[in-house]
Amino acid sequence: MCGIIGYIGPGNALSIVIDGLKRLEYRGYDSAGVAFIEDGSVKTVRSAGKISRLEGLLDEEGRGGKKFSGAVIGHTRWATHGGPSEKNAHPHKSGSIVLVHNGIIENYQQLKKKLKAEGFEFSSETDTEVICHLINLHCRQKPFEEAVRAAMAELKGAYALAIMHESEPDKIIGVKKDSPLVLGAGEGEFFISSDASAFVAHTNNAIFLDDGEMAVVTPEGFKVIQIANGRPSSKKPSVLPYGQGMAEKGGHKHFMLKEIHEQPRAVADTIRGRLDPGGQDVNLEEFGLTAEQLREVQKVIIIACGTSWHAGLAGKYMIEQMARVPAEVDIASEFRYREPVLKGDELFIAITQSGETADTLAALKLARKSGVRTLAITNVTGSAAAREAGSVFFTRGGPEIGVASTKTFMTQMAGLYLLAMAFARAKGCMPADRFKGLAQDLIELPAKIEAVLSRKHEMETMARGYFKKEHFLFLGRGIDYPVALEGALKLKEISYIHAEGYAAGEMKHGPIALIDEDMPALFLLPSNSGLKEKILSNMEEVRSRNARVLLVTDGEDKELEAVSNGFFVVPASNRFLGAALMAVPLQLLAYYIGVLRGCDVDQPRNLAKSVTVE
Repeated sequence: MCGIIGYIGPGNALSIVIDGLKRLEYRGYDSAGVAFIEDGSVKTVRSAGKISRLEGLLDEEGRGGKKFSGAVIGHTRWATHGGPSEKNAHPHKSGSIVLVHNGIIENYQQLKKKLKAEGFEFSSETDTEVICHLINLHCRQKPFEEAVRAAMAELKGAYALAIMHESEPDKIIGVKKDSPLVLGAGEGEFFISSDASAFVAHTNNAIFLDDGEMAVVTPEGFKVIQIANGRPSSKKPSVLPYGQGMAEKGGHKHFMLKEIHEQPRAVADTIRGRLDPGGQDVNLEEFGLTAEQLREVQKVIIIACGTSWHAGLAGKYMIEQMARVPAEVDIASEFRYREPVLKGDELFIAITQSGETADTLAALKLARKSGVRTLAITNVTGSAAAREAGSVFFTRGGPEIGVASTKTFMTQMAGLYLLAMAFARAKGCMPADRFKGLAQDLIELPAKIEAVLSRKHEMETMARGYFKKEHFLFLGRGIDYPVALEGALKLKEISYIHAEGYAAGEMKHGPIALIDEDMPALFLLPSNSGLKEKILSNMEEVRSRNARVLLVTDGEDKELEAVSNGFFVVPASNRFLGAALMAVPLQLLAYYIGVLRGCDVDQPRNLAKSVTVE
């Protein structure tokens, strides 16, 4: 996945597509490529690394600055299947078909076996190449457009595609399902892209495709049809109300807000294809582990830094409570210097968004040398952690531009939840009906995150009442304690307010000395925790010191609302995913307070996205 741009028109198509790819660079990528049709044949130029390397290859072919009119498609790739390399870069080609793809194909392994039986050979490690061969297979008996529709009927997963056929050089077909795709309509020229920022410098007339729609773009115009039945869809251009900067941010003011809003899709991608079709087990191939290996594990050790450490703390609750396997969580920088005792029946888990975090990598190397089984949970294919660990789980959160991690926390929580479920099944301590219920809760999580985001104005209103405060306290019990830590971290990162996260039961062991009218306290209280009376007691202790009390919970409760100065309700879920949902309003609160204080929320002072030094 990452960036798609296609162009048809009288302009210098190659230059326009390269420029469009550069406008998508902010999304992050590991390789780039273009495809066009010349003298009746498909030509592709691809390169691992930056777009500048791709431009160098085009210059070597004598195409730099040379006008090429016609249809061109281009892509910047963020790896999900197969590491960064020229062979895994898009576009991919099969016979007369060439295409680029964002998304994840869940059933690519099954389709790959079928296509190999038909005589197709594979040259990459990607799921995308399957689509190419599948369309080519259908083209043996059907016209181009019908072949695309027939191939889409066999795919399971998410995809945005731009496809060309060498016998129809003035046509690009775009297809959308669960991954963004938008057309741009200019003066005698047309664009197809995953993001309007790629073409907004040329036109701000956009046509947004809906799931299950296919667009056919030619120099004369475009048509949109429904993939399932071939019927036309009525689509008219809308005028984008923003320029290049806002287009990059999806119409949002900041990358952080855009990425908060991307969490439903990020979680959906994280879990896609990782539960078996019957909902009875976890696909352990995605963790590089077997059920037998999990049964042998007697203890789990989790190490991480910052936000990933908070996710790891939540993962401890999940693994211990679901699978009854003891779990220990360490800050990576502490773990590596405390002369840890590691045993062969332990599973060592390193969690790192970038896969390049220095302290986490050092701890992972130490664990590998000790001989324990190692697992990395990371977002980046080809990263150092992915190469170092014995097995890897990729969160598929996509690029995160804002320094304060949001998608990272949510996708790591989803990955750890899957691992805990897998442990429980392997250990034989979770009945099938219990597993199915937990799996269904996970499937519903993206929609519930969306429901929280639809009420973001409530958190903006809350922020207006507290953005001038200089101290904040976040309190939770059980698995909500790591979420309280994460809420405090987000607020201090983004707004420079001194914020602390505490286990609510520890409030009277020190923090209560700081509480006064200038230090609001935000409590996390799920209705299924069985701790209402204890939290109510904590809230009264705060109120008696004239402090403001804020509450995030998962059910309407008049008694709780009566003793709160601010009240936000998230959708109900199980104990583990309820904690994940409570992180979303805390992200929004931090964001709005940071904005109201005039802070640079995307690039907070003194912070870096990936900490690659001690």
